[in-house]
Amino acid sequence: MTGEKITRDDLEAKFRELKGEADETAASAQSYLLGAAVAVGVVVLLVVFTLGRRKGKKRTTVVEIRRV
Repeated sequence: MTGEKITRDDLEAKFRELKGEADETAASAQSYLLGAAVAVGVVVLLVVFTLGRRKGKKRTTVVEIRRV
């Protein structure tokens, strides 16, 4: 310990420095997060489409018309 008192200005300067680093990290991670969200959304839509199509084919009634 050096015995120096920590002032309010020292604390504010350190908090601003940390906040700046956190903002930079959040900004860089945001682009990755947006890309991942789009990819997950596309996969979910494809799965829902495929399942709906299968269910529609199972429920489809085929009517055969024969001439007598």
